[in-house]
Amino acid sequence: MVLYPADPLTALAHGIGSQHDLPISPFYAFAGAFAALFVSFLALGLLWSTSRFRGDHSGRALPDALQRAADAPATRTALRGLGLALALAVLLHLLLGPDDPAHNPAPGAVYVLFWVGLVPASLLLGPVWRLLNPLRTLHRLLNRAFRPRNPDPRNPDPRNPDPRNPDHWPPGRPLPARFGQWPAAAGLFAFTWLELVAPDPASTTTLLIAVAAYATAHLLLAARFGERWFDDADAFEAYSALLARLSPLGRRSDGRLVLRNPFHGLDAMPERPGLVATVCVLLGSTAYDGFSDNPSWINVLQTSPLGRTPTATLGLLASVALVATLYGLCAAATRLVSGPHPGPLTAFAHSLVPIALGYLIAHYFSLLVTEGPRTVSMALGTDNAPEPAPPLGPGGLAALQVIAVVTGHVLGVVAAHDRSVRLFPPAKAVAGQLPLLALMITYTIGGLSLLLN
Repeated sequence: MVLYPADPLTALAHGIGSQHDLPISPFYAFAGAFAALFVSFLALGLLWSTSRFRGDHSGRALPDALQRAADAPATRTALRGLGLALALAVLLHLLLGPDDPAHNPAPGAVYVLFWVGLVPASLLLGPVWRLLNPLRTLHRLLNRAFRPRNPDPRNPDPRNPDPRNPDHWPPGRPLPARFGQWPAAAGLFAFTWLELVAPDPASTTTLLIAVAAYATAHLLLAARFGERWFDDADAFEAYSALLARLSPLGRRSDGRLVLRNPFHGLDAMPERPGLVATVCVLLGSTAYDGFSDNPSWINVLQTSPLGRTPTATLGLLASVALVATLYGLCAAATRLVSGPHPGPLTAFAHSLVPIALGYLIAHYFSLLVTEGPRTVSMALGTDNAPEPAPPLGPGGLAALQVIAVVTGHVLGVVAAHDRSVRLFPPAKAVAGQLPLLALMITYTIGGLSLLLN
């Protein structure tokens, strides 16, 4: 994605610029990828016969002082205040700043510092957006403002399940379990549509309409279902939480803050309705982003009788649907090879998260380290600073992209193998992974093709 094109009226370009002439041999890239996948698959089959990941029961506890500081009400209040202040700053720039992404930091703050910056923040610190989310803060402030006063403090309001914590009032109606993360998946798709398909995604008017619609919908639904609505229905909390599963910082089932092997956090991912859809939206939208600057697709957009926006919308939908269909076929083949097992569709969804992370790094690393500082400079009023130089040359960038994609798939193979030996009888554990290996190879071919062709 290039936020600041030479012509300010040009719609946002996507990805990291021209990727199709990167100086790396496709033959060596594909050969290395296939070798890494096959070697890891064979090594795991021979040497890894029992499950080693323990989910939320693992981790080395951090010092008590650090735990107290992290859980202190003052810390949580400060983080909520920071999130609200940053959101208000972006809103003011949208309302009062020029409608030009080359001179207004708001589009960069949304598409670079927020959307892309959540990736390293969540990997390092865990699900940070849950603490910073300004919509949670607004929901709590509105609860406090409109909560009826209790005339007798000795008789707590029976509608509040935890009278010591007034922020939990009102509890709201429980969200039906069948919804799971489907609202978050829909929200992620809407945001990626805004970023990749909308006619003028960097326009202040477009962003204001999107922010107002998103905030209004979530605040109204949180008023109906309670604050728990944000846990699974807020697209960006779900996005941050997914990536945080690979963070070395986490919490055990007893609430202790711990350092742990990221695979343990990944293994602890709840298998809920909508989980597969959420991950497939991430994978499919990133794949579409990589394909959207292909000359053949640009020609289709320019010549389509439907018009650019409907055609691009269909392209984005098709990309997400293709990723989901391939995963569904893999799940069906796994059931056919290994027999029925719990959670046939969601059991291996966690193995897609490292793949999504690899694609995000491959596509957006350059964007974050070049456009991120530029956005901060504009916000501080120093946008006349010299343009930041790319952190890597073309060769280094190509190598980083290939390594990120291949490493993500190898980590996915490891996560899937550990889950397989736990779910399947020993005689079928390796055979049950063959469809997953085929899926990983297919995704790898697609990912590397988008980067190198």
